[in-house]
Amino acid sequence: MDVRQIAKLAHLEITEEEIELYTPQMTEIVNYIEQLNELETDNIEPMLGGLTEEGKATDTGRDDLVKTSLGQESALSEAPAGVAGHFQVPKVL
Repeated sequence: MDVRQIAKLAHLEITEEEIELYTPQMTEIVNYIEQLNELETDNIEPMLGGLTEEGKATDTGRDDLVKTSLGQESALSEAPAGVAGHFQVPKVL
């Protein structure tokens, strides 16, 4: 598990001590999730809705319909700040 690479992709600064701490934890997480690959799912039907009776009774499937987009001017009309046709947001980092 390359914790340095993951931290780099997430734009996080990480110390050597943190690498030593997180490497075994990340390995355990990945190994736990990989157990799902051992399950036999060939004859399992995809599930729609929830696990409750109400979820089972709810038709959550729908046809994909092509619709016109909102449009740039309309989208920006409700924005707190727009600059040159784009949303303006405060810097996060």
